[in-house]
This record gives sequence, C-alpha cells and structure tokens, in this order.
Amino acid sequence: MNSSLAATFGLADTGHALQGGGTVQRVYDSLRQRIITLELPPDATLSRTDLTGTYDVSQTPIREAMQRLKQDGLVRIYPQSKTVVTRIDVPQIYEAHFLRVALETEVVRRLAEGCEASTITRARSIIRMQEAVADDPGQLAIFQELDELFHQTLFAGLGRTGLHQLVRERSGHLERVRRLHLPEAGKILTILEGHRAIIDAIAAQDQGAAIAAIRDHLSRTVSRVEDLRREYPGYFA
Repeated sequence: MNSSLAATFGLADTGHALQGGGTVQRVYDSLRQRIITLELPPDATLSRTDLTGTYDVSQTPIREAMQRLKQDGLVRIYPQSKTVVTRIDVPQIYEAHFLRVALETEVVRRLAEGCEASTITRARSIIRMQEAVADDPGQLAIFQELDELFHQTLFAGLGRTGLHQLVRERSGHLERVRRLHLPEAGKILTILEGHRAIIDAIAAQDQGAAIAAIRDHLSRTVSRVEDLRREYPGYFA
C-alpha cells in the first residue's frame, strides 16, 4: 500500500519489517501494487537486472522482495532462470474471501458496539476521496488503494492492524480478480454504496445492519469469479 496515503489518515504501513529496512519494503510494496493492479499481468517475466535499474537498488533488496512476493503466491521463482508473475488461483480466491468475511464480520460487529468517532471520520474521509476519483478511469489504481485503506481503517479502529496484514498477505489473488471486476459498469458505485452502508450502520451502532452490509459488500466480486474466468482465460491458472 502507498505508505503516504496510510500516513495521511494516521495509519502505519502494515507491511512487516524486512531485513534491509525500508528499501526492501519499498520495492516489495511497489511490485505488489503493480501485480495486483495488473500493470504486471499473469505470466509477466520479472528481470532482477531490469528491476535494479528501475528501483536504483542492488540485487539484494530485489531478491528479498521477490521472496516476499513468492510467499504471497504472486510470483514463481525459477532458480538461475527467471521469476514469473503467477496466474490467478481460484481456490486461493475463495480461501481469502472466507478469511476476510470471518474477520471483517467480527470487526464491524465490535465497531458497532461502540468505537471512537475518529474511526468513522477517517472512513468517511476515505469514501469522499474515492468519490473524487470514481469517474476517472485513469485513477482505478488509486481507487483500489483507497478501498484497501478503508478496510485497514476498520481493523485499526479495533487496534487489530496485524489481522489486516494477515488478510492482505492472503488476498493477492482476490485483489487481482477485483481489479478485473472494477471497470464493469456500476461496480464502483456499488463499492461506494457498500462502504457508506457499513459506516452508517457502525455509526448507528446497528450490529445486524453492519454485519449484513459487510457480507454483501465482500460477496460481490466472488460471485463473479467464474464469469471473469471465462472472460479472461489467460489470466487464470
């Protein structure tokens, strides 16, 4: 995630501290973002030599960032040969969705019991930022980053940013299929409506409505996986 966006809302970057410090994290975050937004599509080959030039770093942070991406299931490393962006894995999509629903249902339920006003204020500010870029197709990557930031804000409202990091690590395949779904007519409007419904229910301390809103919100893309798989067969394993 763009750490400057997170910092704007008083949220720390939830990336793990990596050996090599901020350089490794910067490379990892950038490559991960390029993969989940499909700037680096499935089957793209990543050259360590080219990446050292792109990021103006040595091979060591590139190698460590690649290992993180491998752990996330986003690249496959062929020793002494090449590194390739993986295709989207459907079972991992459903697994990540199961994890997100389980955790975020409990998060919104607890927030609806009562949370600091600052959590609601931050979330609504993020929604306004999403509204500002919603009509610009060139800003889809920013919209997607703000979407992740919205959900991070909910976890942070309970002091559970470590759980958000767990979700993030497991959601690379889900994020890519969400990016395929994002340009469809009405999808961005549906996301914004979902975010508003979640926050309105939390603000009203309506636990049932908050749970229903988050479940509906998280189900939309998953319900379209098989259609997207048929539409983009070269992107799926």
